Amino acid sequence: MLRRLIVIVTAAILFSNSLTLAQSKKPKPPDEFPPSPLEITTGDPLLPRLPKDKQPLTLEERQKLEPALDALNQEAAAKLQAGDQVAAFEIWNRELRLRRFLGSLAEVQALSRVAAIAWNQNDSEEVKYITQRLQAIQKQAESQKPTAEIDLELWRSLGQAYQNVRSLKLAVEAYDQVLLVVRQQKNPTAVVEILKTIGELHLSWFDYRKAAPIYEELLSLATSQGERVNEVTYLQRLAEIYEQTNQPQQSLNVLNKLAEIYVNENNLTEIPQLKLAIASDYESLAKKDPNLLLEAFKNYQEAYTTAWQLGEYVRAGDALQKLIVLYRSQGQTDAALQASQILVQIQAQAANFYGMMQAYDQIGQLYLERKEFPQALTAFQKGLELAQQLKHEEAYFTGQIEKLSKANL
Repeated sequence: MLRRLIVIVTAAILFSNSLTLAQSKKPKPPDEFPPSPLEITTGDPLLPRLPKDKQPLTLEERQKLEPALDALNQEAAAKLQAGDQVAAFEIWNRELRLRRFLGSLAEVQALSRVAAIAWNQNDSEEVKYITQRLQAIQKQAESQKPTAEIDLELWRSLGQAYQNVRSLKLAVEAYDQVLLVVRQQKNPTAVVEILKTIGELHLSWFDYRKAAPIYEELLSLATSQGERVNEVTYLQRLAEIYEQTNQPQQSLNVLNKLAEIYVNENNLTEIPQLKLAIASDYESLAKKDPNLLLEAFKNYQEAYTTAWQLGEYVRAGDALQKLIVLYRSQGQTDAALQASQILVQIQAQAANFYGMMQAYDQIGQLYLERKEFPQALTAFQKGLELAQQLKHEEAYFTGQIEKLSKANL
């Protein structure tokens, strides 16, 4: 009995010790945020010294390291081509860790190159690591030199790298640094170059309000220097911006300048579309000042007339349809009816049978408003003929005809 008790107690002690040992050896949870592979500080066979050595590489050491890193880049590209993405980015990360020993510019250019590849491969982790490293380099660059002495090539490269990781805000910050310096240097060519880059960045992210002052400055510079081609380009950009931001007055100012240039250059093919946009802006402004409706009518008419003279029947039809809608909104049924009858002819010239069908429907509706039922019936019958050819909206026109037929019984 005593012996059995000893065995039980011993077993209990052993179990207790085993449990304690198991608890002490319980595996640690993995790091929630693993360290960036670009920040690994272990040595590398390609380095002449340990990374802790702060002394810059000698010219001879650089000349040995550069081709070795180029070879790593080629090896990584071959791995990716073979379908081994994991191995490819492991090699690229090794290359990037070593590139920093060649200086910030060389490292940023390499980061930019790999960032573009990572983005195309949908490797969000790699993009994140590269972005973090770029920010660290930027912070270091900001602390080293006053703004007037910044390394323009480095900051341009930072801007491009941030573009490659699709970080608009950081890219603009980098280019703003460059812009500040080239302004101080009174370098108009460089100013225009950077402004264009910043403007295109804002437009690529549909940030029209931030793009507006950029293109306004570019327009001012182009106008002052007599650069007509660039002036037209920037006016077109501003027209798009003001349309997207619903600023009809600013849009009008820009569109009228464009129209003046096109007329002076006898480039009439652009006029119908411009006049349509100008008329639309006047319509918007007429909500506050009804007197401006006359300008809307005038410009729709000019758009129609010019398009007709140029044989652009589709554009002429668009302008006339806008004019008809405006007539109807003002209760000018007779004018809308006359314009709709002309619209049928224009759509016929354009061989737009669907447009003809819609025009006949519009004519029928207008005759209904005037309670001229026989004329409305004729219009709907012509519309039905086209609908049957197109095999579209036949039931609609048949229904309209039946209603009129019953009403006349």
